[in-house]
Amino acid sequence: MQRLSQKNLARHPLSIISWLLSAFFLLSCDQQQETQPKTEELLVTPTYSGSIIAVGDSLTAGLGVLEDDAWPAILEKKLQHNGYHWQVINAGINGETSSGLLSRIKWILARNPEIVILETGANDGLRGIPPHVVRNNIDKTVQILQENNVLVVLAGMQIVQNLGADYTREFAAIYPSIAHAQDCILIPFFLQEVAGEPALNQDDTIHPNEKGHTIIAETVYPYVLQALQSHL
Repeated sequence: MQRLSQKNLARHPLSIISWLLSAFFLLSCDQQQETQPKTEELLVTPTYSGSIIAVGDSLTAGLGVLEDDAWPAILEKKLQHNGYHWQVINAGINGETSSGLLSRIKWILARNPEIVILETGANDGLRGIPPHVVRNNIDKTVQILQENNVLVVLAGMQIVQNLGADYTREFAAIYPSIAHAQDCILIPFFLQEVAGEPALNQDDTIHPNEKGHTIIAETVYPYVLQALQSHL
């Protein structure tokens, strides 16, 4: 910019006005450039067709693996890769039993899910809780969800036979019985191809590792698609 001397400014008043206007214009442009956010800094909120909440214990929470390596996150990626723009929320809690899940079902409903994947009961089985108690808790949970127009995908669970054949048989029968009575989608065995496989579980032999969670997501996927088709 040309610098005007004091003598010239006094001799040419119009130059003063012109200089001031030019300075004001340039300062305004600089200020706009400083305050206007860069395109890459703008946060883009993803849009979803609906929400799925994965409810469960440590098998869903992903104990021992990163959140992105737990099956709910893998499931969401698989759905979106195949054109289903649904959000999958991981609402697993380590150590939770079926009674604990029942006690927080209102919290789940407050998130307004269209679909809930219900995985619970493993900790009940490990603690030897009577099968009729477990069934009553899960049955009430499914009923409450359905009364609030939530589609339920029930994950079937089995336990080891250290509590006797009768207990193991009664426990395994809980899930198909509830699915039949409540008319909800049933995953026959949530840990299919993962349970008892050392290469797919952590050192405790109970919790799946990253590879195990990938297989669980593959197991759950077709039943979630069934729920999505029912929702449409």
